[in-house]
Amino acid sequence: MELALIYMVPALGLVGLLAMAVKSAWVTKQATGDKNMVELSGYIADGAMAFLKAEWKVLGYFAVIAGIVLAWSGTLVETSSPVIAISFLIGAFFSALAGYIGMKIATKANVRTTQAARTSLKHALKVSFTGGSVMGLGVAGLAVLGLGALFIVFYQLYVVSAGAGVNGLEMEKALEVLAGFSLGAESIALFARVGGGIYTKAADVGADLVGKVEAGIPEDDVRNPATIADNVGDNVGDVAGMGADLFGSYVATILATMVLGREIVSVDNFGGIAPILLPMVLAGLGIIFSIMGMAFVTIKDDKGDVQKALNMGNWSSIVFTGIASFFIVKHMLPETLSIRGYEFTNMDVFYAIILGLVVGTLMSIITEYYTAMGKRPVLSIIKQSATGHATNIIGGLSVGMESTVLPILVLAGGIYGAYEFAGLYGVAIAAAGMMATTAMQLAIDAFGPIADNAGGIAEMSQLPEEVRGRTDILDAVGNTTAATGKGFAIASAALTSLALFAAFVGIAGIDAIDIYKADVLAGLFVGGMIPFIFSSLAIAAVGRAAMDMVNEVRRQFREIPGIMEYKAKPEYEKCVEISTKASIREMIAPGAIALISPLIVGFAFGPEVLGGMLAGVTVSGVLMGMFQSNAGGAWDNAKKSFEKGVMINGEMFYKKSEPHKASVTGDTVGDPFKDTSGPSMNILIKLMSIVALVIAPHISEKDHSAIADAEMIKKEVKKEIQIIDGKKVETETITITK
Repeated sequence: MELALIYMVPALGLVGLLAMAVKSAWVTKQATGDKNMVELSGYIADGAMAFLKAEWKVLGYFAVIAGIVLAWSGTLVETSSPVIAISFLIGAFFSALAGYIGMKIATKANVRTTQAARTSLKHALKVSFTGGSVMGLGVAGLAVLGLGALFIVFYQLYVVSAGAGVNGLEMEKALEVLAGFSLGAESIALFARVGGGIYTKAADVGADLVGKVEAGIPEDDVRNPATIADNVGDNVGDVAGMGADLFGSYVATILATMVLGREIVSVDNFGGIAPILLPMVLAGLGIIFSIMGMAFVTIKDDKGDVQKALNMGNWSSIVFTGIASFFIVKHMLPETLSIRGYEFTNMDVFYAIILGLVVGTLMSIITEYYTAMGKRPVLSIIKQSATGHATNIIGGLSVGMESTVLPILVLAGGIYGAYEFAGLYGVAIAAAGMMATTAMQLAIDAFGPIADNAGGIAEMSQLPEEVRGRTDILDAVGNTTAATGKGFAIASAALTSLALFAAFVGIAGIDAIDIYKADVLAGLFVGGMIPFIFSSLAIAAVGRAAMDMVNEVRRQFREIPGIMEYKAKPEYEKCVEISTKASIREMIAPGAIALISPLIVGFAFGPEVLGGMLAGVTVSGVLMGMFQSNAGGAWDNAKKSFEKGVMINGEMFYKKSEPHKASVTGDTVGDPFKDTSGPSMNILIKLMSIVALVIAPHISEKDHSAIADAEMIKKEVKKEIQIIDGKKVETETITITK
């Protein structure tokens, strides 16, 4: 039974990859349109691959150096091994591969979606969403396959071969080495997300400021030299970057739950490893339920509600997961369990999983409200656009700040409730439940940039108005789904970071984080500051690269005669080169902060101060991530609302009107918020927690061997009343077993 369940996990990952291959083949078979459309999509695909190759070259050097350092550090403590370097490199490779798979299919699906939009909205939705589902299934399949297979290897290598118990040092060592896989995944994810975000927003801002505002031409006009770079950016940032991002989140969530599961003594039918296996089984079955949910994403005709169809697929996969988790938990876990003295039942674990699914759903609903067209927050920004650029900015900032209130209350309630159900394991398994349907969540998220690209190709190819109308419907929904995806990601990151934080505290041998201590309080403030300097570096990088882009676009308009009359072709490759070089150069500093700051604080000041810093960066990062992502999403949809016309104080306004120009400014400010710094916050807080977890054995304040012996000792005290010389005497018999 134990072996069957362990091997089922990577098998479910393979099922996800097989389904991905089938869907990818279907997308590839779809019609690509005329020669001009194919040529434009080729420019986009070539630009995306050029960026990835440049990025991989830099990250390759980083991975090798980090692997060497990890291999050396693995020789220094009993609970690690040089094998952690191999685990790290596999995680880094899988993370990069997940992003590549998504980007490759997105650059195929975009032009096919454009062609499908020439026939119907229904077919365009099917092509774009199927392209997104390839991304989702690829990420989830690789994560489950990688984690499941490596756990089998390390479990056999360090635990079974030594004849050791599940709760001892040997399992701690196996999971510490497995943490290298998560560290590799999150490291690549951070650089991919930041680099891709800088790329896409530098191109987008440059294209908007010169093309739309100065030259007065449409957003994706073929005459705009930056338009190809802008569409490339959608793929390298919102597809490849997001794929690596959620791959890292997925892996970190499962790993954190496994590390806490090791502390639970479980009398089960799986050799005592049921609490460790449970999050992996949930993730594997979540792939199956996501595939089932994908079948519900369809509309009847051009009047169908695309958002409703996507919600139906999402909610159905969540419901399937919730129902199945009852039977999984009842089958795998014993009636009663405990972690760090906290007693709970297997049904409490089930309730925590359901709570995680509810929190994820509520986060998506709340984010949709604050970023969707036609809702009060976006309408308030539209109204304030009537009085100029400044009031539009004020309105967007206000909406972003307000949008943190309800999600934080939901998140706080979820953390408190999950802990009440099953202690720290409850918080971790709630995050695992939330992330179980990652394949579906990412399919919905990746659908957006594919639709955005499809609209760009339609505009550049000068296709009939109804084609762009259909792609605009998909694109507008895609803006909302992108925002809800980021809300979902930051919520899962908060729960995951708390679970990783708890695991770090256990391995580091500290009982509490005492903020009355001056050094711990200082660490708390430093941690709270890090998301601000990280965001500053990312946004400033976008600003510098955008200035270069603006100057290049202006130069081409000025020096190449005939561009505006369609008589000369712009030098698209110059703009692609600017974004590529800028993003690779500028991604280093933010990434270094996330990796190096935990090392400096941990080794210089100890685990308790590092714990204070992690608490600060988690709280500050979650708030910054929500604020920036939601403000940017609301600004974007406020701008898009003008394309169909909006009524302000009884008067209709359309594109090129003064309120529309104000909304373009707001969208330009919001671009790096929602696509560069905002979504990077969830990777930042998880990566810092994972770095802390990996170095925990090196800075631990406990004697591992003594603790391990104590964990394996069982003391039984039996009291009896005996009659001796006519008197009642109480005696004790103490039995100690190891």
